[in-house]
Amino acid sequence: MPHGLDHIVHAVRDLDAAAAFYASAGFTVGARNRHPWGTHNRIVQLKNCYIEMLEVVEPDKIVPHGARSFSFGAFNRDFLAAREGFSMLLLNSSNAADDARAFEAAGIGNSKVFDFAREGKKPDGTVVKLAFSLAFAQDKASPNVRFAACQHHFPENFWNPAFQIHANGARAVSGAVMVADNPTDHHIFLKAFTGLRDLHSTSIGIQARTENGVVEITEPVSFRDQFDVSSEVSGEGMTLNALRFVVADLAQTETLHRQNKIASRRHVGRLVVPPDVAHRATLIFEAAKEG
Repeated sequence: MPHGLDHIVHAVRDLDAAAAFYASAGFTVGARNRHPWGTHNRIVQLKNCYIEMLEVVEPDKIVPHGARSFSFGAFNRDFLAAREGFSMLLLNSSNAADDARAFEAAGIGNSKVFDFAREGKKPDGTVVKLAFSLAFAQDKASPNVRFAACQHHFPENFWNPAFQIHANGARAVSGAVMVADNPTDHHIFLKAFTGLRDLHSTSIGIQARTENGVVEITEPVSFRDQFDVSSEVSGEGMTLNALRFVVADLAQTETLHRQNKIASRRHVGRLVVPPDVAHRATLIFEAAKEG
């Protein structure tokens, strides 16, 4: 079954500093949440997708990977030992158990479904229950990024329009951008992960145009040409480099960034926040298309 974007994990070494950056960039940032396996997060929610800023705060609580169990905490701990940035791409799921079986049949997963729950709060302070099931996937040629399908068991308690209003005018995430020396090497994986029968191939990469945003893999030279950012590809498959946002008014977004001293820059009709500013991630703001 085809999937669309659900959320992206932005692994950082200082959660409050990252939250302060996102707030200065014009996003509404949620409160700190704590996981029993040692990580803490804060959320930036848009209409179709959210960013999960994640810090490893209590490393003694992290469990190791098992024979058929992927350790979310251990992966992000090891990721942060080398770098900050986008560490995981998660697509939406209506049935994580079915997705786990499909991933195993396709040869891109062999982990049991991971279930967990936590409390959340509505804008008025009301406590609500949140629960999720994750089916993990892996492109074996890409050790620096992991993937999953995420099923929300109480979506009505999670998705909230009050959290989706942002001073920078961001409306939605239009896509996630990965970089690889040879994008076509990952064609089979991307097809199996997204559940799409057909991907769109171009001279610079491949795209999975999902029901809820585009997942694309592009070459390093193309990434630089499109966004004026040099990607950090070391020959180890794909890396998850950028998110693309649709905003109501690009000039308004740029004005807010200038006021808040966020060093974004214009490039080919886009507004780009480079990785040296955005905790080793690239944020791309694009004007909403008319019509």
